[in-house]
Amino acid sequence: MLSDLSIKRPVFATVISLLLVVLGIAAYLRLPVREYPAIDPPIVSVTTVYRGASNNVIESRVTEIVEDAVAGLEGVKTITSSSREERSSVTVEFNLGRGVDAAAADVRDRVARVLARLPEGIDAPVVAKVDSDARAILWFVLTSDRRSSLELTDFAARFLVDRLSVVPGVASVIIGGERRYAMRIWLDRQALAARGLTVEDVEQAVRRQNVELPSGRLESAAREFTVKTDSRLASPREFERIVVQARQGFLVRLSEVARVELGPEDERGELRANGRSAIGLGMVRQSTANTLDVADSAKAVMGELREILPEGTKVDVGYDESVFISRSIYEVQHALVIGMALVIGVIFLFLRSVSATVVPAVVIPVSLIAAFSVMGALGFSVNVLTLLAFVLAIGIVVDDAIVVLENVHRHIEEGLPPLLATARGARQITFAVIAATLTLASVFVPISFMDGQTGRLFSEFGVSLAAAVVFSGLVALTLTPMMCSKLLRPHAGESRLVRVTEPAFQAINRGYRFLLAGALQAPLLVIAAAVAVSGGTYFLWRELPKEFTPVEDRGVIIAPITAPEGATMAYTREQVLAVERQLLKYVEDGEAYIVFALIAPGFQRPAPVNTGLIFVRLRPWDQRKKGQQQIAGEVVPRLLALPGARAMAVNPPSLGQRGFQQPVQMVLGGPDYETLLGWAERLQQRAQADGRFLNLDIDYKETKPELRLSIDRAKAADLGISVELIGRTLETLFGGREVGTFVDRGEEYKVIMQAGIEDRATPADLTNVFVRTGGASAGGQLVPLSNLVAVRNTAGPPLLNRVDRLRSVTLSASLVPGVALGDALDALERFAKQELPVEARISYQGQSQEYKASSNALYFTFGLALLVVFLVLAAQFESFVHPFIIMLSVPFAVAGGIGALALGGLSLNVYSQIGMILLIGIMTKNGILVVEFANQLRDQGLGIREAVLDAAVIRLRPILMTSISTAVGALPLALATGAGAESRSAIGYVVIGGVIVSTVMTGFVIPTLYLLLARFTQPINAIARRLAGLEREAGQPAAQAAE
Repeated sequence: MLSDLSIKRPVFATVISLLLVVLGIAAYLRLPVREYPAIDPPIVSVTTVYRGASNNVIESRVTEIVEDAVAGLEGVKTITSSSREERSSVTVEFNLGRGVDAAAADVRDRVARVLARLPEGIDAPVVAKVDSDARAILWFVLTSDRRSSLELTDFAARFLVDRLSVVPGVASVIIGGERRYAMRIWLDRQALAARGLTVEDVEQAVRRQNVELPSGRLESAAREFTVKTDSRLASPREFERIVVQARQGFLVRLSEVARVELGPEDERGELRANGRSAIGLGMVRQSTANTLDVADSAKAVMGELREILPEGTKVDVGYDESVFISRSIYEVQHALVIGMALVIGVIFLFLRSVSATVVPAVVIPVSLIAAFSVMGALGFSVNVLTLLAFVLAIGIVVDDAIVVLENVHRHIEEGLPPLLATARGARQITFAVIAATLTLASVFVPISFMDGQTGRLFSEFGVSLAAAVVFSGLVALTLTPMMCSKLLRPHAGESRLVRVTEPAFQAINRGYRFLLAGALQAPLLVIAAAVAVSGGTYFLWRELPKEFTPVEDRGVIIAPITAPEGATMAYTREQVLAVERQLLKYVEDGEAYIVFALIAPGFQRPAPVNTGLIFVRLRPWDQRKKGQQQIAGEVVPRLLALPGARAMAVNPPSLGQRGFQQPVQMVLGGPDYETLLGWAERLQQRAQADGRFLNLDIDYKETKPELRLSIDRAKAADLGISVELIGRTLETLFGGREVGTFVDRGEEYKVIMQAGIEDRATPADLTNVFVRTGGASAGGQLVPLSNLVAVRNTAGPPLLNRVDRLRSVTLSASLVPGVALGDALDALERFAKQELPVEARISYQGQSQEYKASSNALYFTFGLALLVVFLVLAAQFESFVHPFIIMLSVPFAVAGGIGALALGGLSLNVYSQIGMILLIGIMTKNGILVVEFANQLRDQGLGIREAVLDAAVIRLRPILMTSISTAVGALPLALATGAGAESRSAIGYVVIGGVIVSTVMTGFVIPTLYLLLARFTQPINAIARRLAGLEREAGQPAAQAAE
């Protein structure tokens, strides 16, 4: 046996463990550090700008064409799109196994094939390896007492953006509150009409006179000169002197019909930091990049750039996702150390020997460090979940060493020499160690093969824990016996600790024997109690709140603000300032560090100006008195009371989720938007009456004010005026048109022509515009558009969404405090069955989608884990009865876990469900110890009752040691505070509750079932013995015949 070899060759046993440690340390030094495993799905977005196009035109002529092109690609999971005025966004999410680079190349190729089908004059589609609505993981905020937003933006664009954009893992750098320089030409319509000029005349004049063309070269016999015509303009003064018209000796210059100034390219957006105007630099990471690496690298680069900041300018971090990640990892590492110390203390309390306690104190780090070698070989990372696995592993990996150590210790107390006691004790327990190790490791096999994002999340958790368990079994059969033979000695005399505690242990043994003997006399009563406990668990499970993940205190509160459709930038700004004033109080109180507000936060223009987004970055967890949820609870009533806009508080996404959507996201798919809107409104009414939902919203609203212009095409054609000319004139005056560029200090900026603000304030301004008959012919007459165009007021949707190429409308909501996501979705599904026709397609997005996917996957995994463990035990015991007896500890473990969640006021979520699966392996180990030792005693001639009674009593101490060690190891998780405490508490409560209840119940149930069912079993080697006997009998006649 391996244990005998290790005892005989202690150097061999030591070297094996040292090799495991060396390999583990070498792997650990190379492992990346991240918040979660690399689960970010490959996402590729296609963004296309078609200036002047309505959302309906964008949908039919751009979005649908792009969707059709990419739909047939390999590995496509979902296609979502949005069509708004002038912009189409198509986001393609691929399956997790697809490489993002290859996916982007395929998308780019497919889009290139359909370019000819897109409208003429459209901008080239931009294909990026990032979600089109991706958020920045890090925001730098620039403020200055001496420089304007224009100057700050220009400085950032010239000196900061390029340096930050080349940081590894950065997909793009966005400038929030951007005020980029542009040459603004503000046309005066009255001056144009007075001089007989049109918008087209001015545009052509500017384009003709602001050009830079090569003029050839001069060549002589010895030298060559390049000829350049200096015709580019660079200052407002130069633009003002452009000649728009020369007639009868009179020159009409641009300054006579327009005001020219150097101003912002776009004023539809603003960024504020703690009540002051500022600009922000947002780091958007690539979809598969490491958040910690990107943030650390970006902050290091910004640290270098601080030296070149203009005087009076300072930069702060306004939002940083990596703070929570690094702090959360630190908290788990802290729990790892505390858990290890507590487990070692429990072992010392039971063994009451320093030398004996040294054995598990060495086994724990060896097993954990060795597991890093497997993580390195499989390309895993050090993250919250793998570290969480190690915290739970502390109480598990020590189990095998405890079993061996306790058995050896018992033989020494019976008078055997340490060397013989070690050999006999380790040999006696080898089968139980192997069985328990394989059983526990097999539990995590189903977890590792779960589908979807949840499966990828917890595969590293399961494999890391299984690796630690396997190594602990190996160490228990090599290093542990060797150390026992060297360190354990018979007690020369009882120590004071032994004299104090031994009576208590003996009393526990006697009491347990008495109670168990009574239970064995009334087996039906024990079984009835077990059935009652299991049945009660089902009703308790039904009442537990269910959600995807618990709400974590991530140190950030996010407040999205939406003003009515059609609201101006000025109106939205006032609403955002009202919310900002409410939140700045927490900065004054010392609970928050910065309030970071974005007005019109769409970073891809055109952006809706009726939206705002505020980040409240809270102080570190140990520097504030209030938790994130407490502050959010205080803020929500104030935001709901604001009359001019809809505002709410949203928790930052966790567990690999994207975006800042509300938790409830039900998507309705159907033939047309009008039908979908009717369905969604019916659901909204039911949900409002239910009382569990807040901020119910439908993303399709025909509430955006629109002015529809109907052109009299016959009259226009009769006058020689094209529809294109009318459209271009209106676009230039009211939307702004880029008519060229200019260069300033090496940077190129846009020249934008538009009507002055006073000439585009009322609907009447739309028709008070002149165009020339006969097109651009100078001899034509000026005709007011009021003769050609009729204006009517309408309302339409600002956004048209599609999911998987189907028109869709999304009903979203947040939840009343205390309401679980699962309960809310169940209610919505019930309403949908009652209100919607069968052809309505229902799907989910965001947290709702992940909850649905993870719930189904985890229930299936739980059942699969039960089956795998049962089959592994059956193979080891050569019986289907013994595994059945052992597996009946699982319902009590689940009962304890659910009861602990109920007592702690926690929910059933992905973390607590993983804890339930973990309990399958943990608690079957106790049953293995009893059943396996009872089988040994039966082989020695004892009856079933005596064998199971003695086995349960003799194994009581190691069972208590392993169970208490597991529970104590999970105690730092259950009592967790700080970053990510809510998630750790869920799994800690489940493990502790499950271990306690299962240990108590199975201490009586398993022996009782063994008493009832063991008569139907036979020893593992029974067939081998029978076969040997038959061979002996067959051999005797043959021998006699030979004589």
